[in-house]
Amino acid sequence: MMTEFKKIANIGGGVIGSSFSLIFARGGLDVVNISRNQDGVKRTQDKINGMLKQLIENKVINEEDKEKILSHISYSTDLEEGLKDIDYAQENWPEIMEKKHEIVELFEKYAPDNAVLASSTSGLLVSDIAKNAKHPERIIGVHPYNPPHIIPLIEIVKGEKTSEDLAEKVKKFFEDLGKIPVILNKEVPGYIANRLQAAVFRETIDLVVNGVASIEDVDKALTFGPGIRWGIMGSGLNFELASDKGLEGMIDVIGKSMLTWLDDMATWTEFPEGTSKLYDGIDEAIKNRPKEIGNDRESLNEYRTKMLIDILKLHKLI
Repeated sequence: MMTEFKKIANIGGGVIGSSFSLIFARGGLDVVNISRNQDGVKRTQDKINGMLKQLIENKVINEEDKEKILSHISYSTDLEEGLKDIDYAQENWPEIMEKKHEIVELFEKYAPDNAVLASSTSGLLVSDIAKNAKHPERIIGVHPYNPPHIIPLIEIVKGEKTSEDLAEKVKKFFEDLGKIPVILNKEVPGYIANRLQAAVFRETIDLVVNGVASIEDVDKALTFGPGIRWGIMGSGLNFELASDKGLEGMIDVIGKSMLTWLDDMATWTEFPEGTSKLYDGIDEAIKNRPKEIGNDRESLNEYRTKMLIDILKLHKLI
């Protein structure tokens, strides 16, 4: 693999941090995973081993691959030592601005002057994260989609002062790692995928709260309707196929009708009373599922992982 970034530091464990270490190591890069303490190291090791176990069970890798991947991952609780001589640091600290500012300060204190700091923030503005930095031009947002070691999407977000060519370098870096990066041309809270997800979830809540359907049936409608198509291509391309005249023809035919739907849809920006209806509803929906497709959180997670891998095999991405 050809990349400008050879020596990687991954700051923080958890699901996202552990996944990033796995992504880098699968790409043949040496990565040091830095945790706050030995308990954090142990949790990260356990998560990585669990992820590798899932990949083996789903025939993505074998035992030999696992050992090779693990040979590229080291662990540390020493941030100063871990950041020494690196090219690229992936930061996975909590989604709290004060924590992000703290890691920026420590990064600039310990990392080489030419190193890059990428934040895994899921929606904070990179400009705000980098506002106290001495070198904001080398700070960028790199947001994965959970679980990152399986889902290919990487959202690359520039701050106001991020170097113009850094986004392209980071994009190439993740393409070399087998991911599918997208670059935001403008900073917005939540970026692309989470904004789309939030819009659909708001309508999900609204349909349930207003008694239109149960959360179970709304989820079924999404999964076996648009969700199946979205797993193949996005809204733009799907609507291009909705008419003999493409996207323009689709809007000409049903655009006026669609406006009546939009006029009736949720626009609230505070969770409405009755949102708690979803909690009991989702518990009931899980109980109603056959065991083989997940009827508790653990088996749901296993089933989702298997199905994600199967879909990505169809896309020839795993």
